[in-house]
Amino acid sequence: MIARKVRDGHPRLHIVSLKLSLYTAHRDAVWGVKWTAADAVVSISADGSIKKWDSTSGQVASSQPPHTLGLVSLDTDTTGQKALYNTLEGLTCLWDLENGEVVGKFESYARTASESSEPAWSVSLNPNGQTYAATGGSGNVSIHSAEPSSFGQRQSVLSSGRNKFGMFCKHSPDGTRVAMSSEAGQIYIFDLAAEKLLSTYTSHAMAVRSLAWSPDSQLLVSASEDKRLIIHDVRYSASGKPGSGAVATLTGHSSWVLSVDVSPDARLALSGSADKTVKVWDLTARAAVSTIQETGEVWGVSWRPRPPQHGSAGEFVSAGEDGIVRWWRGAGAS
Repeated sequence: MIARKVRDGHPRLHIVSLKLSLYTAHRDAVWGVKWTAADAVVSISADGSIKKWDSTSGQVASSQPPHTLGLVSLDTDTTGQKALYNTLEGLTCLWDLENGEVVGKFESYARTASESSEPAWSVSLNPNGQTYAATGGSGNVSIHSAEPSSFGQRQSVLSSGRNKFGMFCKHSPDGTRVAMSSEAGQIYIFDLAAEKLLSTYTSHAMAVRSLAWSPDSQLLVSASEDKRLIIHDVRYSASGKPGSGAVATLTGHSSWVLSVDVSPDARLALSGSADKTVKVWDLTARAAVSTIQETGEVWGVSWRPRPPQHGSAGEFVSAGEDGIVRWWRGAGAS
């Protein structure tokens, strides 16, 4: 792939993206992909399957029997030992990636005599591994137990105050907050300990499909159907007043932005789009430094958690409409 150098007064940073390998093991679109801290890759598909890939050989290491409906949400823990995923109708599962067993299942669509429930759409594991967050039709975030013995047991509900469909939720790396985005473009930041809404951002004009935190939990990058990515500063002052909110807008995609991730050194971001491209962004220059053409819509991007070495941009995976998982390496910058 040919790098696109930054022009128009931006620093001359460039990244060459080299395709390492690609494998097809899904029979339909891949709707999510994560490179784990244990150096494996996990992918979920519209065909109902979830697969763990060996990052060295690029081969499938293990998988679960396909569900009857597609899998729409995926997250992994900070050790790379657990994968949390959710089906189209709201069955949430916890997969032990070490022994290959599903150690937790929760039918979020099932109502009980004691409490009502709503089908989960997007799920996120707390970095502490003890709970997970879920959002869906009500526009709220519910917190559930992630312990195998009590998996799915609801602990609290965080209200956004708006009845808009929850598209995506994601815990901050420090485990103190959870962000949720809506179909109407709002982004909500909740304090988990206080169980309260901290901030509401209305930076986007259309649905926000994906969110990614910086490793220090200070910045949140959002990806939207309005073709933009926006960088938000979520820090709070000593008085408790919010920070500056939206600090930069990244433009360049010609269709919906479907996926986003921030590199482990916080220098770069990835985005995947319905325009069939992956873009690499320099977060300081606020500009795209590389564009990769793919064969279909890109529904998932994920950096390798291992920090890049000696000035390299690191490695990442992408996946999407064509059912293929691709490995990429970014060359050094100058």
